[in-house]
Amino acid sequence: MSQKSTVIANGAKLQLISSDFSFTEGPAVDKKGDVYFTDQPNDRILKWTPDGKVSVYMDDTGRANGLYFDQKGNLLACADRKNQLWQISPDKKVTVLIYDFEGKKLNGPNDLWVDNKGGVYLTDPFYKRDYWDRTEKEIDPERVYYLTPDRKEIQIVVDDLTKPNGIIGSADGKILYIADIGAGKTYRYTIETNGHLSKKTLFAEMGSDGMTLDNRGNVYLTGKGVTVFDKDGKQIEHIDVPENWTANVTFGGKDQKTLFITASKSVYTLKMKVKGVR
Repeated sequence: MSQKSTVIANGAKLQLISSDFSFTEGPAVDKKGDVYFTDQPNDRILKWTPDGKVSVYMDDTGRANGLYFDQKGNLLACADRKNQLWQISPDKKVTVLIYDFEGKKLNGPNDLWVDNKGGVYLTDPFYKRDYWDRTEKEIDPERVYYLTPDRKEIQIVVDDLTKPNGIIGSADGKILYIADIGAGKTYRYTIETNGHLSKKTLFAEMGSDGMTLDNRGNVYLTGKGVTVFDKDGKQIEHIDVPENWTANVTFGGKDQKTLFITASKSVYTLKMKVKGVR
């Protein structure tokens, strides 16, 4: 971390919350600032509250990976066991939003972002799982899909990446960032009014497992720690995390100024000068 960081709070240090997990992923913040995250191998979703407490929110989650809240307070989950997209209501009722695409199983829904219309962008890389019956892809391209706001149509919006993974969009709904972890690059797209993407531009020569944005437009990429780029793609910060892999990141807390980091068997927090946006 930099001596004089423009994003990290003065004097702030990485705080270990817990190391009682197998592999943490998919942090998503609700309107209260609580963060929900997955312990994917153990098939559970956990909840962190700003007082530092962690509790089990839900078991039997379809091997949930990436998570994101929609505008109605539903928690959307990339349910990896059967390659589906789930909607989990506040009372924990599960609705399957995506079963397949044109009769074929998705490769493995990984990460998602919900736009301000309620449409869902979904990355679909292929990572062979030992709990699957199948061993090969049913869909060859590893794509990014868009589930329309009426939840009735699944559209292909990106099909020229090697292995799309992390994804995040701007609060105004105009820009989408997609990490191609297979090619080691992150791209920036313009979001059109119909949800389609245009003006693909190389943003950073780095891929990412998960990602987030702050209120200054800085982009946070993960892998070995957390690397922060300004809105022009210039690296401005690197946060060292003492784990082999940092999977994902989001902002939590009532003021959205706590960076919440999922890293292998652990979760960490870090106080920030900037705050998250939704």
